[in-house]
Amino acid sequence: MYDKTFYPICGIDKGSCFFIFLSNDYINITLITILIKKRLKLYCKMFIIYNIKYLHRVYKVFIKMEVANNMKKVKIGFAPTRRSIFSAPDAIKYANLTREKLNELGVEFVDITDINEEGLLYNDSDRIKIAGKFKSEKIDGLFFPHCNFGTEYEVARLAKELNVPILLWGPRDERPDEKGIRLRDSQCGLFATGKVLRRFQVPFTYLTNCRLEDPEFERGLIDFLAVCNIVKVFRNTRILQIGPRPFDFWSTMCNEGELLEKFNIQLSPIPIPELTEAMKRVKEERAEVAEVVNYCNTNMCIKVKPEHLETIAVLKVAMKTLAKRYGCNAIAIQCWNALQSEIGIMPCASNSLLNEEGIPVVCETDIHGAITSLLVEAAAMDDTRSFFADWTVRHPDNENGELLQHCGPWPISVAQEKPTIGYPLAFNHPGAVEAQAKFGDMTLCRFDGDNGQYSLLLGNAKGIEGPYTKGTYVWVEVENLKRLEAKLVEGPYIHHCVGIHKNVVPRLYEACKYLGIKPDLYDPIEEDIKAYLRGEQIE
Repeated sequence: MYDKTFYPICGIDKGSCFFIFLSNDYINITLITILIKKRLKLYCKMFIIYNIKYLHRVYKVFIKMEVANNMKKVKIGFAPTRRSIFSAPDAIKYANLTREKLNELGVEFVDITDINEEGLLYNDSDRIKIAGKFKSEKIDGLFFPHCNFGTEYEVARLAKELNVPILLWGPRDERPDEKGIRLRDSQCGLFATGKVLRRFQVPFTYLTNCRLEDPEFERGLIDFLAVCNIVKVFRNTRILQIGPRPFDFWSTMCNEGELLEKFNIQLSPIPIPELTEAMKRVKEERAEVAEVVNYCNTNMCIKVKPEHLETIAVLKVAMKTLAKRYGCNAIAIQCWNALQSEIGIMPCASNSLLNEEGIPVVCETDIHGAITSLLVEAAAMDDTRSFFADWTVRHPDNENGELLQHCGPWPISVAQEKPTIGYPLAFNHPGAVEAQAKFGDMTLCRFDGDNGQYSLLLGNAKGIEGPYTKGTYVWVEVENLKRLEAKLVEGPYIHHCVGIHKNVVPRLYEACKYLGIKPDLYDPIEEDIKAYLRGEQIE
């Protein structure tokens, strides 16, 4: 059953290091689950696992390793706090236990053990030193464990100065001893800090008062790291705008000055001739272009001429080069119709290749669409690719079904079959990708605004069966299409959205408080989201 190609996976389980070797056929999580169910043997360097119980532990370790790898992209400042009237030794104890938990989960954090002997925040002189250290380390978020009560005004001063997402948490208090003595009063301290942060007008995230080993701690922390990632990406966004918007698309109009003033989102506009000049330079170098052509031939069905495939590769490399030159993390391109007369192809396949690499490229110079793509992928901790789509037509048989489709810019990993590079639905030039996207649960999202107000439309959907159509597409079902339709028409949204095969709605909802935009749920699920964020609904 096993081939001779083995892949090592290193995991840590209760302090023991082991190496698991899985064959090529069993490298993904789904198949690991199958192995668990069938009680098949796993060959290991140190031992062979026969027992279903241990196999389950391996599965959990593998999942945690994936999470830890993603979390390394986010760095948080760790500032446990205490108050003098409660036990300092107990506060130190819980601060150290929390440090151990963060290390176990693979969280990258900047500590304050070098600031004072206790490694705790509780006075103003230390707070100033801590602020300086966190600034120099460029932290993405702040974590304040309230280890016996907490000094609420020092927490608020530090949080105000650093202007990053804030996580409040305190370990659940123990039972009083036989004399009625309590060493900590953590929950009470959290109540006090929450009030003072409100006075300082500092938004914060609250992780419910729980034990370190409770599942809601780990989930809440992981979600917070994703929120930090969203905020970091949003505040450091620069979009390469290739060409103006198509004349006919007044709906994709944006206010460049307002995006900069409100959110520090920058645009780097370049004319199409600058793109074509970059293409000429890229074509002369050849090596990277050849790599892209080979990638396409390996991973896609090619139904265009070789010279057109080469142009697709050249365009991809040129756009990536320009994005790097201008320091941009996303691209919005005028994909029709001026471009076709210059280079003879649709840019869809080139967009698809860049989208697969994690550089979002959106169509029709939709700046707000590019921002949406960045937000959604940041919420997924960049481990799942998103797709940019039109809301197009209603499902012929399902009253709550809708077609999400675009000419062909979706990343390869979204497709449920091997994609084809061919021709688009409404244009005569080659270069579009054709593939139906995978079904399953999705998040659908749209950042948009007008008249000085911005919001984030978001909600859930699931992929369903539907008629074949050209381009990259998927039919989806929502809870109430008429309700969604009204929101899209009444605005401030347009016919574009971004989808991702992951439920990141709670993370995006929570991030909105730090972004200064309004979360706008197209289904009445706000109370469910709040319950999730409170640590309820733990499976």
